[in-house]
Amino acid sequence: MPLDTRLASTSRVSRALIITADDFGLHQRVNVAVERAHKHGVLSAASLMVGANAAADAIERARRTPDLRVGLHLVLADGQATLAATEIPSLVNRNGRFGDAMVRDGIRFFFLPHVRAQLEREIRAQFEAFAATGLALDHVNTHKHFHLHPTVLTIILKVGREFGMRAMRLPRENNIPAALVPWISLVNARLDRHGIAHNDRVIGINQSGRMDEAALIKALEHLHDGVTEIYLHPASADESAAPVTPSMAGYRPADELAALLSPRVAAAVRTTGALRGGFADVFAHATRVAHTS
Repeated sequence: MPLDTRLASTSRVSRALIITADDFGLHQRVNVAVERAHKHGVLSAASLMVGANAAADAIERARRTPDLRVGLHLVLADGQATLAATEIPSLVNRNGRFGDAMVRDGIRFFFLPHVRAQLEREIRAQFEAFAATGLALDHVNTHKHFHLHPTVLTIILKVGREFGMRAMRLPRENNIPAALVPWISLVNARLDRHGIAHNDRVIGINQSGRMDEAALIKALEHLHDGVTEIYLHPASADESAAPVTPSMAGYRPADELAALLSPRVAAAVRTTGALRGGFADVFAHATRVAHTS
């Protein structure tokens, strides 16, 4: 039965925890880590890059791991597009890759109608590619949190409705830069207005790529009430010690995988007493509580 997010208020969940791996499909090392961390650790969800090189491998692993909640990790910066470069020439280079000049691109999204049209086509293509996997859409988020941009969010809300999107990540973390607070508040209000379920807070932005055992345990020891999403970028170790991608050169993905597999972290998770799972699990529980109250 479809999840009615209009009833899935976070106030109905005293404490819930979603532990997510981003960049599922980026590399086989990431995919191996996601599968291991879910089967043998505390990972409950993963966010899939449908256009990435190892997406097919990720989808195969997700299909044989049915309890892993999988969402769509929309890539609109620093990654591979789903459509051919000839279809979205204003967004990507000749190899079909998005750049990382997000401020420049954000201005172009806002002011140039032809760029917005191409952006909508690409977002739709990524939703279509996810739908074609046959996996249940647990949540939606964006690479580098680009849905903070109002134009990007507008298109996601429009297109996502057609594909059953019911939950998104709200990138609100403690100690965020003051300049981001109004943007995050706007995202919060718009998600609520559109009936899209979301976490109350997130952990993983300030220590992106460095969410090791100590960082995870500290986060769990200070877990607030409401719905918290902790996200990481795990990957299996590589003998060459090469980063998964050049832009992740400072990341410690093997340490993050070790943290997800750590018995100490598992014990800390149990100590929180939090409801665990993906977004669908957490907000389905909230809906059931609302119906019985």
